[in-house]
Formats: sequence, C-alpha cells, structure tokens
Amino acid sequence: MNTLTKKDLENTKRLLESIINSLKLTEKEQKLKELEKDSLKTDFWSDNVQAQNTMKQIESIRKEKDTSTTLTNDIDSLIELYEIEENKEQLTEEYNNIHSRIKDFEKLKFLSGKYDNNNILLSIHAGQGGTESNDWASMLLRMYQMYCDKKGWKYEIENAVSGTETGISSITMRITGEYVYGLLKEEHGTHRLVRISPFNAQGLRQTTFAGVEIIPILEKIDTDIEIPENDIEFKAVRASGPGGQKVNKTSSAVQITHTPTGITVHSSTQRNQLQNRENAMNLLKSKLAKILEEERIEEIDQIKGNYKQASWGNQIRNYVLHPYKLVKDLRTNIESSNPQFILDGNLDEFVEAQLRIQ
Repeated sequence: MNTLTKKDLENTKRLLESIINSLKLTEKEQKLKELEKDSLKTDFWSDNVQAQNTMKQIESIRKEKDTSTTLTNDIDSLIELYEIEENKEQLTEEYNNIHSRIKDFEKLKFLSGKYDNNNILLSIHAGQGGTESNDWASMLLRMYQMYCDKKGWKYEIENAVSGTETGISSITMRITGEYVYGLLKEEHGTHRLVRISPFNAQGLRQTTFAGVEIIPILEKIDTDIEIPENDIEFKAVRASGPGGQKVNKTSSAVQITHTPTGITVHSSTQRNQLQNRENAMNLLKSKLAKILEEERIEEIDQIKGNYKQASWGNQIRNYVLHPYKLVKDLRTNIESSNPQFILDGNLDEFVEAQLRIQ
C-alpha cells in the first residue's frame, strides 16, 4: 500500500467495531458465564458428549473475546503511535499485519449458522468413469486431508469401499475442529476432473466426476426427530477399507436405509453391531435434521447417502489439468491456474469466497 494515512487507521478501526457488534460478543459473554457455571457442577462429566460440547462452546467464545480485545488494543496503540511518529512509513508493516488479522477475524461474521461450529462427516462418492473416477475420489480425499492438516483439524475414516482396481469407490471421514461445517458445507456437490488419464492406453483426455457430501454431526439429536421402525431397513454388512487399512472381518458393520427419503447410512467404526446401529441412527437423524433445518425437502437427493449422480450439469467446481491448467468454481468464478497447489489442500481462497456470498 501507499503511505499509511490516518483515514486508513480510522476505517480499519470502524471495520473492527462492526465485526465485534455483528458477533454480539456482549450476549456471548453472558452465555460464557452460564456455561462456565455449568462446567463446575459435580455431575458435569456424567454426560461426556454434552460436556465436550459445552467445553467446545466455552473455548470458542473465549477465543472470540480474547481476539477482539487483542485486536482492539493493537489498533488503538497504532493510532496513538501514528500521532507521534514522524516517519509514517515505518508503521505500514505493523498496520498491514493488524489489518490482515482483522480481515481473518471478520470470517466469524459468516459463521453464525446453527450448525457452523459442528464437526462433520465428509463423504466422497466416485461418479461415472470406473477406475478413473475411483482415482479422482482418492485425489479429493487427499486434498481434504491436507486441508484439514493445514487447519489443525483431526480426521478419521469412518467407512470406506475400495475401487475395483485402484482408488476408492466411496469413503466417509469424520472431521473435528473449529467451525468445520461452516467452512466446508459449500464443498457439498459434484467435482469434475479433466486430464490425460494414466489409465488410458491411448493417452486420451478424459473427464470424470466425484460427489462430495458434507453433513454436520449433531452431538445431541433433537428429541422431536422420531423415526418409526417400519420406515427403516436394517442390514448387517461386512466392513471394507482402502488398501493397507485393517478390515473388519465380522458382520458388525451396519447399513440403514430410510425408506421415505431413500437416505442410506453406514457405520463400521465399532466392533459391536449394537453400537454401530446406534451410530448409524444418529447419523440418519443428523441428515433428517439438516433437511428440516433448511426446510428444503427438494434437496433430499443431494443429501442422501446414495448421493445425487456425479455427472455433467451437476458440478460445482472444475479441475482441468489438460490441455491447460485451471481450477474454477462455477458459483463464485474464483479461479487458480495452479491445480496442484489446490489439490495439495490450499482451499482457503475458494472456501472464503463461497463463505462471503452465502
């Protein structure tokens, strides 16, 4: 930027104040006091899931509060320093640092949805294209795992079905961290790859697809979501995993289909079939709760486990490796001419652009 001016500082100060107001930190401070009071109760950890959820809320509010205080002090100090410093250019670097941190803090304005701070189940389903689509699904899995690593999020494989020759046919990964659903929910959709296929002996260019599904994990399922037994089909199945991973040799894994909507869920993380059934039912309720929350019954086909067909006309993002290099999001028109950089998990530009237009 050019020489730092007082107007720059004032505008940045106003931006920070508007962010703090929009986050309703005064109300959150009151909620923080109530949560902290609950955490001191002798039976607090009797419900481990609820306790962990409360601690996550406490940590989140404290972090917002501390960040707002630090940024306010920093910009105020810089404004004071500006009044006495003759060489304004010396303050530019410090201003740029503060301004960048404030813009990063601003993202929280767009992460106020009911489930935005929830953990998620991210599923990838290979589309049409056989071996090529199986390989593309595994590339997407690597991309999201690398993105998680950069964010400091934890992830573990819940259920996986290997491709016939290579890659994966479908996989579900549990991701835990701060604002995971809020940041990744718009990755839900069809992703299209164009490249010279390493599986094509003629060296021809090939197009393939894979579907990505993002579902928030509801730690406490709403009690009003009741599923009649005659609305579900239960089946015990053998678990399957990608190469190199342990495979469940018993039929403790389960598959549950909700017949009115066609939603299918799987669970194979536990050795006990009863526990897997409970996990699967909670996942099913999470999916139904998402539909009810959004009041978009017509989107059932996009949310259900079998997933909307990953093919032409449904894609949200194109990844072109040949005859030129380009990644383009069809909703925001954000582009990158370095596909490998994006496939290495550098998704922030795409994620944040989508976040700001919601």
